[in-house]
Amino acid sequence: MTERDKNFERACEIVQEADALLVTAGAGMGVDSGLPDFRGNEGFWKAYPPMKKLGKGFMDMANPVWFRKDPKIAWGFYGHRLNLYRSTVPHEGFHMLMDMGKRMKHGLFVFTSNVDGQFQKAGFDTERIVECHGTIHHFQCSSPCSSDIWDASGEKVIVDEERFLAEEPFPKCRRCGEVARPNILMFGDFAWNSERTSDQESRLEKWLSDVRKDNGKFVVIETGAGEAVATVRMTSEGIARNMDGSLIRINPRDFHVPAGSNVSIAAGGLEGIEGIYNRIIG
Repeated sequence: MTERDKNFERACEIVQEADALLVTAGAGMGVDSGLPDFRGNEGFWKAYPPMKKLGKGFMDMANPVWFRKDPKIAWGFYGHRLNLYRSTVPHEGFHMLMDMGKRMKHGLFVFTSNVDGQFQKAGFDTERIVECHGTIHHFQCSSPCSSDIWDASGEKVIVDEERFLAEEPFPKCRRCGEVARPNILMFGDFAWNSERTSDQESRLEKWLSDVRKDNGKFVVIETGAGEAVATVRMTSEGIARNMDGSLIRINPRDFHVPAGSNVSIAAGGLEGIEGIYNRIIG
C-alpha cells in the first residue's frame, strides 16, 4: 500500500468515527465544476484576456473603487462572475460531502471563502454555511447609504463578453439609487457590510459549542484552500485544534498539515473527496 493510499484509508477511518463535520473550502473547490482558477495573474488573465491588455490583475479588479470610478468595468467583471456562477453546476464532490455529514450525529457545517454560492446551489443547509468573504448573490449600496443587504436573485447584469464591460442599466441601490455592488469583501474595502457574514459566524459558534458540550468527535475536511490568502487554512487548523479534532487537507500543491492526528491528501478537490467517500460506502 502506498503512502497516499494509507492517507486515504486513515481519512476514511476518521470520517467514519466522527460525530460532526466542518467542511472548509477555498477557490480550488470550484475548479472541478469548471470555474476558473485565479491562481496568479496568468490564471486570472487566462479567464479574462482583456484585463491582460490593460495590465490589471485580480487584486486590481477586486476593488470597490471601480463601482464609483467606472461601473461598467466593475459590473463587467462582477456581472460576468455572477452569470457564470448562476449557470455552473456543482460537481459531485459537493453531494459526497453532504452525504458524509448526514451520517453524523451533529451533521455538518460549511466555512468557505468562496463567494460563488455553490454550496447553496448543491443543496446544503443555508443556515449552516459561513461565507467569510461574503457572496456575489447578495447586493449592497456602493456608498453605502445604509446597512441594507438584499437577495440579488431578481437582478440582471448584461455583459459584453468580448470586452468584459457591463451595459447599462447597472444594479442600483434600492434606497438611494446609487450604483449597487456585491456584498463581497474586496481588497482595500472599508465599505463592506459584514452583518450577514457575522450572523453566519454566530450560528457556527453555536453549533461548535453544541458539539463540544456533547463531547462529539470532530473532523474538518478542507479542500482547495491555498496559502496565498490563508483565511480558510488558518480557520481549519484553529477549529480542528480547539475542538480536539482532526484536519483532512485536500490540495494538489499546498497539502502539508500540522503534526498530530491530521491527514494530508495531495489531490484536487473532487479526486480527494471521492477517494474518501468511495472507501466509506465500500
